[in-house]
Amino acid sequence: MKNPEAQQDVSVSQGIRIMFYMMKPNETSFRTLEEVPDYVKKATPFFISLMLLELAVSWIRKGKPPGRVDDSLTSMSAGILSRLPRLFSRSIELTSYVYIWENYRLIGLPWDSPWTWYLTFLAVDFGYYWFHRMAHEVNIMWAGHQTHHSSEDYNLSTALRQSVFQVYTSWIFYSPLALFIPPSVYAVHLQFNLLYQFWIHTEVIGNLGPLELILNTPSHHRVHHGRNRYCIDKNYAGTLIIWDRIFGTFEAESEKVVYGLTHPINTFEPFKVQFHYLIYIWTTFWATPGFFNKFSVIFKGPGWSPGKPRLGLSEDIPEVTGKEVPFSSLASQLIKIYAVVQFALLLAFYEDTFADKAALSQVTLLLRVCFILLTLTSIGLLLDQRPKAALVETLRCLVFLTLWRFGHLKPFIPSLSLAFEIFFSICTAFWGVRSIKQLASGPWK
Repeated sequence: MKNPEAQQDVSVSQGIRIMFYMMKPNETSFRTLEEVPDYVKKATPFFISLMLLELAVSWIRKGKPPGRVDDSLTSMSAGILSRLPRLFSRSIELTSYVYIWENYRLIGLPWDSPWTWYLTFLAVDFGYYWFHRMAHEVNIMWAGHQTHHSSEDYNLSTALRQSVFQVYTSWIFYSPLALFIPPSVYAVHLQFNLLYQFWIHTEVIGNLGPLELILNTPSHHRVHHGRNRYCIDKNYAGTLIIWDRIFGTFEAESEKVVYGLTHPINTFEPFKVQFHYLIYIWTTFWATPGFFNKFSVIFKGPGWSPGKPRLGLSEDIPEVTGKEVPFSSLASQLIKIYAVVQFALLLAFYEDTFADKAALSQVTLLLRVCFILLTLTSIGLLLDQRPKAALVETLRCLVFLTLWRFGHLKPFIPSLSLAFEIFFSICTAFWGVRSIKQLASGPWK
């Protein structure tokens, strides 16, 4: 067992190995759940580093970035939203697991045994396969998972496009492990399984030869993210592709993959990205006659409708021509640069909030979360060029200045405190004037 104090920092070597599931049992075995590091939080610098590396490789090879600013900002916004509940409570994937372990476990495998470690690696990956498969085959679960598939780009930022409420169904598929695997071991592999899937969201890595037979790779996962007919409901693997090969859901990459949902949502607003499909289910539920048909709207596949098979008909999936044009923001380059700057500042405040959450009051924590939500909403509105975007951004800047003045937000670089205040004061004035002009002349275009 490692001393928990020694686990506060992750070396560069460990960080890289964490991202590729290459840590050893003796490095990552802990007696209690409280000792397990938050590897996902500690991986943030490595997320950024790998994204910059992907950008450099793509620019050298293709002469262009691997994605678009608007799409990448939306993906990272979804990642932030998905993590915010962790500020207030432990994940349901852990709380439910601990409850089952403490009340219903059959046996307790030794937490410090390499055999327990490797068994948990296989068990968590197996559980993920079935969760992931059901998230595509059960409509109410797809309502959460569709967020991850809504990007029309495929790069490392896409990996961060996570659902807010997907976690409220995924725990079911891991709960049997609590009958015999200690929570501390499970918590390690739950994180490693997620982190491994980051690097496979890229187009800069091609075929990996013999590794393609065993591991989930960028090639396999590109198929999973495709909306081509041959890609639908294929390659659900987390770390090992063997589950797809065993259960008949494997498909090799062949024709060029076109990414995104079969019916693109055409928005960068974070809450629409997260919740639009729930609204669709709600309206479909009430519009569909018959109790059993209503039940099927919720629990059968996304492609189901009365008279069709459980998962729908493949011919109902729109054909891909190869000429599809991804939805892009019509905002000016200056607006996009502004959005990037504001997102970068938000990311710094977000990281600072997680780092200091134990020392922050509940009021400050709640106010910071509200500011984060308002910022992500405003950035989405700016990118979508919604009529009320200028007004919302004015309000957001005023909220920032208020929270700053009352100490609920603090400068992560103290010497720049005055500069931040001046910058946001200028932003408030600029967007305020723009809002007034818009109200006087009609919607902003």
